[in-house]
Amino acid sequence: MGYPDQRFDVNLSILFTELPLLERPAAAAAAGFTAVELWWPWIETPTPPQAELDALKKALDDAGTQLVGLNFYAGQLPGPDRGALSVPGTESDRFRANIEVAADFAASAGCTALNALYGNRVEGADPQVQDTLALENLVLAARAADRVGAILLVETLNKPESPLYPLVSAPAAIEVVDKVNAATGFGNAKFLLDLYHLSMNGEDLSQVIKAYAAKAGHVQIADNPGRGAPGTGSLPLERLLDELKDAGYAGWVGLEYKPGDRPSADSFDWLPASARAAR
Repeated sequence: MGYPDQRFDVNLSILFTELPLLERPAAAAAAGFTAVELWWPWIETPTPPQAELDALKKALDDAGTQLVGLNFYAGQLPGPDRGALSVPGTESDRFRANIEVAADFAASAGCTALNALYGNRVEGADPQVQDTLALENLVLAARAADRVGAILLVETLNKPESPLYPLVSAPAAIEVVDKVNAATGFGNAKFLLDLYHLSMNGEDLSQVIKAYAAKAGHVQIADNPGRGAPGTGSLPLERLLDELKDAGYAGWVGLEYKPGDRPSADSFDWLPASARAAR
């Protein structure tokens, strides 16, 4: 048990950001990792030129890194946005334009998990209208994910850092997951269980794991406070990951933490080099 018993991947949208995007897979590989995940890398466009998609695919392949998670277009992230799919008008249209692009890229890279960030509440918009739009778009995303043999992830964020995001508890995200699965019949919508965000919301992490591990399709970690590497805060992450494993979770654990004032490559001293390659 413990960290060496987990399947870790590195989020290249929060780690190794001191490097250009196309250099990050090789940097992760040099640090010993063979699996990576990404937020949607093109924050300005849901439909980048094919040449840019091909270049990213080549960088992943050349580094020998497997892409195990990819966000759909989510607006300005990092930045003020927390997704686009529930935001009426242009952003919803951009999300829809991205669905097949992201699914096709995921398929080309062998990635089987697509994360659809819900989006913030918008001043002047009826929350019920936003939720209806969200379900429509999540159903479209679930269909695209199913087409390429992938799961669709729905994520809880934390209220202190994302005050306009409506899914700020595990039950809130689970409710959306269940609605999507009921609407599609595919059963491929899953919970993205992020221990950092849940802890920031003050949830009982062991209880969340017991209740929802069976519906979790992906896990992400960072320590709290600070969103740093394991050991920089007070979360018992090693124990919590063991609890997840005991509860039947056998998927990936994404390292989605800030490296602090040091180079990203120096932020992995908590994890033995022998435990970094995917198994």
